[in-house]
Amino acid sequence: MARAFSLICTLASFFRNRTKMDSRPRNVRGSSSRPTSPSPLRRDYRGDSDDSSISLEEWQSWGTSSQIPTVVKEIVEDLKVIERDMEAQMSFGGLGGKLQGNFKAQEDRKHRATYQALVDSEKKLQFFAARQIACRLLGSRGYLCQKCWLPLEDCMCSKIMPCDLWNGIRFWLYMHPKDFLRQNNTGKLLWQLFGVQAATLCLFGIAEHEEIMWNAFKLAGKSTVWCLYPNQNASTMSVQDSLCHGSSAVQSVGNFSVGSTSQTNGGKPIHFVLIDGTWNNSGAMFSRLKEQAKIVWGEDDLSCISLTMGVSTMHKLRPQPSWDRTCTAAAAIGLLSEIHSLPEFSSYRLDKRAEAVEDSLEVLLDALTARRLRMGRSIARKERHNINIC
Repeated sequence: MARAFSLICTLASFFRNRTKMDSRPRNVRGSSSRPTSPSPLRRDYRGDSDDSSISLEEWQSWGTSSQIPTVVKEIVEDLKVIERDMEAQMSFGGLGGKLQGNFKAQEDRKHRATYQALVDSEKKLQFFAARQIACRLLGSRGYLCQKCWLPLEDCMCSKIMPCDLWNGIRFWLYMHPKDFLRQNNTGKLLWQLFGVQAATLCLFGIAEHEEIMWNAFKLAGKSTVWCLYPNQNASTMSVQDSLCHGSSAVQSVGNFSVGSTSQTNGGKPIHFVLIDGTWNNSGAMFSRLKEQAKIVWGEDDLSCISLTMGVSTMHKLRPQPSWDRTCTAAAAIGLLSEIHSLPEFSSYRLDKRAEAVEDSLEVLLDALTARRLRMGRSIARKERHNINIC
């Protein structure tokens, strides 16, 4: 417990960039801890080579088992056309690896025209999401490790110890495109540890990903699907109330024999959706989940779980707008810990899985800290709240 408290307090003072449900910086430009040197341009991409397209192997190496989204492929092809027309090579740099220079200006004009020509709001969302992802994929090629999403020289993969997650649980990382390939994203740690089948990436606005997730939910049934989201306008339940006390969702917990370590034939896991985006984006993501729930189940009352044990401790991971908000990995730690505390589930040793996620957070912190120090950047964070969180 002391080690967890120390790690959380250290993380709280370190992280600057937003990950899942972080508070919005109030004055980015005026921040005293802004990087002292610009990020180098990334020029590993070669538009005229045969390797310019995104292969299935490359796509899946970033943390997914899906096929390459159609719209993402189309936008990559559009970028190649602009390169040929301009006879210029695209380059990426700065925070988030964004397009740079004259190529960016030309690409901005084209994508804005395409976006404005779309009448259907769903098509607009898909185009926005796909463009974000396509640019991040090309800008990260040859620069970021495909597993840990850190620069290759800072790769932490050798320090992560994968383990199996109890097959009665399946995580869905519902990730905003702006958090895809973000270096300090913590959701990626879950599939690094447990694998892409136990912790599956679903990108917001990507039709193929959302279809895979909802097909799994249809098969599982509404009673076994829970969203971890502290929304004041939604009816939430504690872990104990949702998984015990006569809840039909888990009386048959996917046909698991509660208290046993074996799964009966035809068993189905409990599905937990973790919204992985900033708080500004999470509202739209949650609304989209409810809209789809209404289409699939005839009602938009998506079952939500709020943490009742250790919430204030997990809040100390980073400064947050309120005490019920935290980052993706910390939310998973809390959920696993609370489920383990229930007698019916104690034999599954979910506390060990929570410890594994906690250890991976420490590895991520060390890697990011070392990088910032090497680049001459401050690791101290300007406090945004008056609350003494540590």
